[in-house]
Amino acid sequence: MTGLQFTFSGSNERQGTYLLFISLSKPVRLAFGSFMKGKKLPLPAGYYLYLGSALGKGDNSFPLARRLIRHTSRSGNEKPHAIGKALRIAMLKNRIADEHALNIKQKKLHWHIDYLLQCPESSIFHIVIIRKAEKLEPALSRYLETNPNTSVFAQRLGAQDTKNSTHLLQCSDPNALLEQLLMDLPDIVSDDDDHSC
Repeated sequence: MTGLQFTFSGSNERQGTYLLFISLSKPVRLAFGSFMKGKKLPLPAGYYLYLGSALGKGDNSFPLARRLIRHTSRSGNEKPHAIGKALRIAMLKNRIADEHALNIKQKKLHWHIDYLLQCPESSIFHIVIIRKAEKLEPALSRYLETNPNTSVFAQRLGAQDTKNSTHLLQCSDPNALLEQLLMDLPDIVSDDDDHSC
C-alpha cells in the first residue's frame, strides 16, 4: 500500500460507504454466523476486501464513524485492531465524528464481517471512506467483483440483504486494486473531491 492508512473521498457527509482492506496472517476455517447454515469455510492467508455502508440520518448522528469504530473493535476482552487509534484521530480531524460518537457499546458479533474481524489473525490495514449519502454499494460491488485483483470465494458473503452481490472478497494485489480504484472512483461516485491522510 502507499503507507497511508486512510483514503477519504466525497463531501462533508457523516454517512457513506467504505472499503476495509484486511490482511489474514495465516489460514483459518471460519463460520460466518448462520451463513451457509454455519458451515466453516477455509480462508487462506492473504488479503481480503470488505464493502459496507452506514447511511443513517439525523443532525446528531455519526453513522459512518460509529460503524468504522465498531469494525476496528473486537468483542469481549480481545485486543482491537491496531488501526483503531489512528481511525479515531482521522474521524475527528475530518469532522466525521465527535468524541461522543467514538464511544461504542460492547460489540456483539452480528454481521458476516464481524466473524472475520474477530479473528486475531486478521488485521485491517487500510480503509477507503466515501462520504456520500447515496447508496453506492451496488455499483461498487459490481466494480469489485469484476476487478482482476479480486475473487469471490462465497457468493453473497457479507451481503445477504442483497439479491446477487458479494461484499467480502479475496484480493490478490491490494496495491494494484487501490491504485485502480482511486482512478475509477470519481466515475463511480460522480465526485472527484478525493484526498488521503
